[in-house]
Amino acid sequence: MNIDLAEIRELITILNQTDVTELTIEAEGFRLSIRKESGKPVALTTTTVLATPPEPPAEPSPPPAPPVVPRNTVDVVAPMVGTFYLAPAPNTPNFVEPGDTVRVGQSVCIIEAMKLMNVIESEVGGKVVEILVQNAEPVEFGQVLMRLEPQ
Repeated sequence: MNIDLAEIRELITILNQTDVTELTIEAEGFRLSIRKESGKPVALTTTTVLATPPEPPAEPSPPPAPPVVPRNTVDVVAPMVGTFYLAPAPNTPNFVEPGDTVRVGQSVCIIEAMKLMNVIESEVGGKVVEILVQNAEPVEFGQVLMRLEPQ
């Protein structure tokens, strides 16, 4: 882009006659920025960008392997967005730990949503295989919280 000093002065004059406080023009390795503050003279900065050859495309990385889900497990999923808690109150034992056996309807965790504590109960009886969320972490709707091995 070819721009001469007279054109820059004309842009500054126009800018001073308007409420516009900043003007930036970029084209083909050229950048012109004009800024003004209320009641202050116009500040002018120009930058010339040298063309650089494009980087060669990187080798595509192989897709990540899908997570290994143990067979014959049932996922306990978050029925809402909120904060996950393993215990009914601070400094009390967790509802469940990996290796524990749970029965249908047993409380396994709490999700706090909008200052309400929602107790999450197991829909199957079985053994807790793994807990996938840390205590006091935010969870999303449908996120897997823990896995149970039905018995």
